Amino acid sequence: MAVFGVDYAWGRPGAAALKRAGAKFACRYLSHDTTGKNLTRAEADDLSDAGIWLVVVWESTAQRPLAGRSAGVADAKDAAAQADACGMPDDRPIYFAADWDAAASQQDEINAYLDGAASVLGRDRVGLYGGYGPIDRAFDAGKITYGWQTYAWSGGRWDSRAQLQQYSNDHTINGVGVDYDRAVQSDYGQWRVGVSPEGEDDMPDYVSVGTDTEQQLSPGRWTNVNWDHEYSDTEHQHNNPGGPSLLTGSARYSLMVSATVTGVPEGTLIQARAIEIEDTSTYEAGPVQDFLSVGETMNLVYGLPADTVRSGHRVRFQLIQHGDAAATITDGSAKVFFWR
Repeated sequence: MAVFGVDYAWGRPGAAALKRAGAKFACRYLSHDTTGKNLTRAEADDLSDAGIWLVVVWESTAQRPLAGRSAGVADAKDAAAQADACGMPDDRPIYFAADWDAAASQQDEINAYLDGAASVLGRDRVGLYGGYGPIDRAFDAGKITYGWQTYAWSGGRWDSRAQLQQYSNDHTINGVGVDYDRAVQSDYGQWRVGVSPEGEDDMPDYVSVGTDTEQQLSPGRWTNVNWDHEYSDTEHQHNNPGGPSLLTGSARYSLMVSATVTGVPEGTLIQARAIEIEDTSTYEAGPVQDFLSVGETMNLVYGLPADTVRSGHRVRFQLIQHGDAAATITDGSAKVFFWR
């Protein structure tokens, strides 16, 4: 399961634009900034009234956690006061940002900072934003209950304990720069003004499939990826074992695919897209995402946050590589999250 959301700083896309984009939640800042970066009560009211969940993260400077326990105490006090003023219930967590490629040698200072925050909020309300390393180490040490992992500094790895994933940067909604996020657990720290979530609110159904059969990827030609294994399909929306179709419409959906391609020289351009096909000659292509291979084996992750497939159409996933010779798709997995 996954829920699509966004995070942003100084701009304000507005509730209507966020809903049109399919965002179910917005991650917003708390800090000492006075230039408009922070969540305000008026914005919290506006998003809550529109049914959009909120998540808050404290960030003053990128490497603030290196200041240790006393900094965690001070930041948690200020963050809690700001969150309360915005209407956040006092049982909801606050994420604290480690916004750099934090090394293992810096984890002791980060953990001390989180200890300071926990002394104010309680451990069950402490979360961390960061790359794979600090998130993984903080969970292992029992320093956080919530994790918001960014794909940056993560090398394609995801910690399964992190409730939130920031998986793509530099997008625009209503003229405002946003990053794309997904919640992969039902409780990811979300709230509305005066309201904590109950149960799996707004959680979609999903199809989960995979393949471990080698498939040829000829140069310069869009190729459907076929799926051999069906792991979950409670609503019987896949119904294409061994074939390329992932979902039959109509439905609102989001898509996450990972795939491994071998035999591509370093620097080869690989592109990925989703298509909605009615028959073999009629299809609509979604946004194309580009990947440059870093060696003979390339692991790529494609995400489509929100789209709608019409009745009688099917969603498929395609790859194209622009090398000089054939490559091979060795394995892959896909999850399609959909709402009726």
